[in-house]
Amino acid sequence: MLLTLVPMFDENIAVNAYSVFTQKDNMFLNPLSQVTGVYDGATYVQGIEAVNSMGIETLSGDKMVFVPVTNVSIFSNIEEQCKVAHVKVALLIDRTVPPVDTYVNRLKELKAAGFKIAIRKIAVSEFQVYAPILELVDFVFLNNKKIAIDKAKVFFTKLYPNAKLIAGNIDTMGTFNTLKATGGYQYFEGEFYRIPVTKGTKDITPAKVTQLELLRIVNNPDFELNEAADIISRDTALTLSLLQMVNRVVKTAEITTIRHAAAMLGQKELKKWINTAVVNEISSDQPNELTRLTLLRARFAENIAGLFDLKMQSEELFLMGLFSVLDVILDKPMDEALDMIQVSKDIKQALVSHEGKLAPVLEFILAYESADWSGVSRILLLGNIDADKIYEAYIESLDWYRKTILGA
Repeated sequence: MLLTLVPMFDENIAVNAYSVFTQKDNMFLNPLSQVTGVYDGATYVQGIEAVNSMGIETLSGDKMVFVPVTNVSIFSNIEEQCKVAHVKVALLIDRTVPPVDTYVNRLKELKAAGFKIAIRKIAVSEFQVYAPILELVDFVFLNNKKIAIDKAKVFFTKLYPNAKLIAGNIDTMGTFNTLKATGGYQYFEGEFYRIPVTKGTKDITPAKVTQLELLRIVNNPDFELNEAADIISRDTALTLSLLQMVNRVVKTAEITTIRHAAAMLGQKELKKWINTAVVNEISSDQPNELTRLTLLRARFAENIAGLFDLKMQSEELFLMGLFSVLDVILDKPMDEALDMIQVSKDIKQALVSHEGKLAPVLEFILAYESADWSGVSRILLLGNIDADKIYEAYIESLDWYRKTILGA
């Protein structure tokens, strides 16, 4: 099984919920599953299974999760299947669930059991027909690109004031700001928070200049630890962040200084953690999800290196993921952002032109986190890669982030 999380933001670009998207089979290895696979979910919901197996803390940091259910799996015993607090789960349906008594009554049962109900992918022409279901739903996804979202908002605000609206498929920060200004939306979903920058608009702050200087030093093939330690010591927040991370990794005596960390970890491992701590700091003025995305990409890329026959480049892949949104963080084009630090030719080639030997891993990660299961399945098939190994690598990345970065 494959699984990914898609974040939903409030007006302050803070994540308040995640949608859980899963794919059971490789659609190219088992093309019939796309036709008959819906019936495989007759007895269980894959998203619920994932929530149960990982725990909602690891999966979403205890935030609400939206889990898709089909017109078949909605009749499975979801009430008993779900082992987490039902109030934390919104069951996400679409237009394949018809507004007839059988389904309406089932939705009423699920609401009585504590679940929230959400709906997506209904056309404007179907709003009136779906009245029996819309009267029950807690959330409505409105696709910013496919409908007149402002008119749809007026419709729901007047007729279904208890339904919270989610503005979806937002691809630019400008669109987000426009929708935010009009008000009326509970959540916002889309790629707007991570869109690559093509033209810089902001100057780099003095604090970030110091931190970028540190990145240049530690990414030199033979960096001097003393020089790096001197720069780290100038930034108390960076020093604390680094030591906290290292102490979560090293389970022996507590590490209290950078030199102590070097002695315990070695130069290669310390380099990894300095890079992680610095990126964590320089992205602190960005949406929290951007920082999380950066660190998850780094760990995920490192975890799947061997599956792409790049085990010897796992360190480079970690850095590639770590720097993959450096353009957004610094508000600079990617080539300019990477020129401010020191990275290998392979990393720069992958991030700037999406070419070279590391690029296939980046391509895969981008498809995976967007739940582009067709693109993911194609890559897995061509590379003869086991989907279960990918799932394990992703789950480990989520757990690593929670324990190492959050300390939870």
